[in-house]
Amino acid sequence: MKQTENTGETLSANAFGEDFLWGVATAAYQIEGAVREGGRGDCIWDVFAKKKGKIKNGDQAAVACDFYNRYEDDLNQVKSLGFKQFRFSISWSRILPEGAGAVNQEGIDFYNRLINKCIELEIEPWITLYHWDLPQALELLGGWKNRKIIDWFAAYTTICAEAFGDRVRSWIIMNEPMATAGLGYTTGEHAPGKKGNWNFLPVVHHLALCQSVGGRIVRNLVPNAYIGIALSCSYVFPDSEKPADLGAARRADALMNRLFIEPALGLGYPVDGFGFLSNINRYMRAGDYELLKFDFDFIGLQNYFSVVVRHSFLAPVIWLKNVPAALRNVPTTAMGWEINADGMYRILKQFQQYNGIRDIVISENGAAFQDHLTDGEIADSKRTAFFQDYLSAVLKAKHEGVNVKGYFAWTLMDNFEWAEGYSARFGLIFVDFKSQERIVKDSGKWFASFLKNTLTQNLPTNLRENVSLKKTYKQPEK
Repeated sequence: MKQTENTGETLSANAFGEDFLWGVATAAYQIEGAVREGGRGDCIWDVFAKKKGKIKNGDQAAVACDFYNRYEDDLNQVKSLGFKQFRFSISWSRILPEGAGAVNQEGIDFYNRLINKCIELEIEPWITLYHWDLPQALELLGGWKNRKIIDWFAAYTTICAEAFGDRVRSWIIMNEPMATAGLGYTTGEHAPGKKGNWNFLPVVHHLALCQSVGGRIVRNLVPNAYIGIALSCSYVFPDSEKPADLGAARRADALMNRLFIEPALGLGYPVDGFGFLSNINRYMRAGDYELLKFDFDFIGLQNYFSVVVRHSFLAPVIWLKNVPAALRNVPTTAMGWEINADGMYRILKQFQQYNGIRDIVISENGAAFQDHLTDGEIADSKRTAFFQDYLSAVLKAKHEGVNVKGYFAWTLMDNFEWAEGYSARFGLIFVDFKSQERIVKDSGKWFASFLKNTLTQNLPTNLRENVSLKKTYKQPEK
């Protein structure tokens, strides 16, 4: 077994404590497929993926991993790998094909079957309400730029809480809202492919409002719920100690790490780190400052890499540029992301400094590498080493008082990796996308060994008892 950095302690799952949560994370659009089955409506990624040049190799997710039809076998794999928590997202357009209005009972039924199978296997289901797949019908009405989305999201959240809350305790309201605002509505690299700095601030504000509005709804409807958000966070290093580069690092930190947590904590937007954010006031309405606040039970941190930035006159508004890992001669993943477990340690320590954060959960962490199938095996030693190093960093932070409660590996199996299509493989399980064959990689086998005989708590009794209930969502009376 690997020894953790600086402590000499053997890295083991039990070193994290018997109440530590060990899970694996997925997202609906990346694995479900079945985009024309079960009454599902189009989401923004269905439309975006059909546009020429948007997705690498022209890939689309019409089938993806076919999880919609193969979920039972895949959940058995989750169990065989030793994970006790399974994070998945709800497809908004599978529940509400038009984004609002009539509820699709077939969508409700699918997630009921999925949840019940999790509980049957003694795997705790973790729901993510929004993981980037906005219904296309709502995007045609302005999507996240339209303030009406607060009402649309509230209605959708209410439906999910009422339908699944009797068996699901743990809820992530929103996944990486910064990616939605930045990549989806500013640079256009992600769906819906909008470009323009003027989109950024209204989208940020509406996302920040929805994360707290959704939290309040789940709190009111789900007894004893464990509620959080999942934020993509990267520790920011300045390229030098020059004042201009230090300023660039402060702006990058405000955008990448502070933008969505601080409003929820009642601190407002981080205008001290990035003055441009003061312009968000034009989208604020009376009562919004209070509406932005919510006392989350946990904050999910999703860390894949650190960044190094320097000042740049060529990037109006943000006035900074990333210094690519390739130019710094440091180890990288197949995505060109720096491998630096110290960044995980540092970002955990940074978030621990906030007053008001109760628990921290690593809600995603993983790496893409060039996997090669040889004699029916995937010997992905680099991925295994990545997990060992990053888990050692998490354990170090935990020993130093950071209240980190769990770790979710990204991801269960190779899938549709957004703009990268099927070219980027993050899975613990290899997927042949033509045959849908699954092969557990060596990294998955390592996790199975690592998690064997872990001292973890059983599922809450009330979740198991409620599986037997028939779940039919009743349409509200008009």
